[in-house]
Amino acid sequence: MKAKAEAAGVEIVLFNMPPGDWDEGERGLAALSERAGEFTTGLETALHYARHLAVPRVHMMAGLASAEDRTTRQRYREALLEASDAAGAAGVDILIEPLNGRDMSGYFLDSFDLAAEIIGDLDRDNVRLQYDIYHRQILHGDVLRSLGVLMPMVGHIQVAAVPDRSEPGSGELDDARILREIDRLGYDGWVGCEYRPGGRTQDGLSWITKLTTRA
Repeated sequence: MKAKAEAAGVEIVLFNMPPGDWDEGERGLAALSERAGEFTTGLETALHYARHLAVPRVHMMAGLASAEDRTTRQRYREALLEASDAAGAAGVDILIEPLNGRDMSGYFLDSFDLAAEIIGDLDRDNVRLQYDIYHRQILHGDVLRSLGVLMPMVGHIQVAAVPDRSEPGSGELDDARILREIDRLGYDGWVGCEYRPGGRTQDGLSWITKLTTRA
């Protein structure tokens, strides 16, 4: 996987759509019917930058809303279809990421099963799953098996140690084994490092050598 590749310049592999007012606690707009206009504006802004920076993926945050509400689910579906149409014309994938409630209480997309159901129902080639190993373990566990099942719809993978979201290799999971399985399954994209360093960032980067050597 590209986690093993040598650095050669800078490649931006994805970025988030505008999530609303982050400082006020907002975490996306896609599932919020009353913010549909602002969602469209944010989508246009994200795709403008994606085209000019040659970024192939945009993460669409859902927002804080109940997944049990039928109106909210319908709005989220409509937002995904809108994003898929607009992004497809620009050659960009739309990513959706399930997030655990411990880190983001009340987030609409808090289930990998729901994410897989939505992606399957929409059947759009450019709507993909952003698979975060940290969130998966907290939400459901069963990381290795689920990677095999979900890999056909995965557009990006992220890693952090569980339970503290620190450097990979410092938590309860065998991250080296997980990286080997990702390779075995044929994933050839980047693995994003979305963790909080336990100390100095530079010191913590030693995990890369340890895990990729073992992997």
